[in-house]
Amino acid sequence: QVRLVESGGGLVQPGGSLRLSCAASGRTFSNYAITWFRQTPGKERTFVGGIDSSMHDAYADSVKGRFTISRDNAKNTVYLQMNSLKPEDTAVYYCAAGAMLQPWRGAYDYWGQGTQVTVSS
Repeated sequence: QVRLVESGGGLVQPGGSLRLSCAASGRTFSNYAITWFRQTPGKERTFVGGIDSSMHDAYADSVKGRFTISRDNAKNTVYLQMNSLKPEDTAVYYCAAGAMLQPWRGAYDYWGQGTQVTVSS
């Protein structure tokens, strides 16, 4: 069992930065791939990027070069550093834990409650 809690969302101007955190409970955190998804009202939850237990990371094309994911297993936390934010990055951001890093929702057994990110001037 893994419990995930996201934090760090908020309002930021276009071009700004935010860092989201995903804090996890559970002794086997380091064995899980942790992935970020985002969702806007009326739309599907989509893959943003993730990091697996070997520290390999992957990103959606829409965020590649702007977003970076890292993990600190000693703190049971994964971070999503978001730079050069655009209005289209506005969404609720969720972290999820699963056995492997996959870009679809069904691969993940555990989800956080989400944190709102709003990019607006």
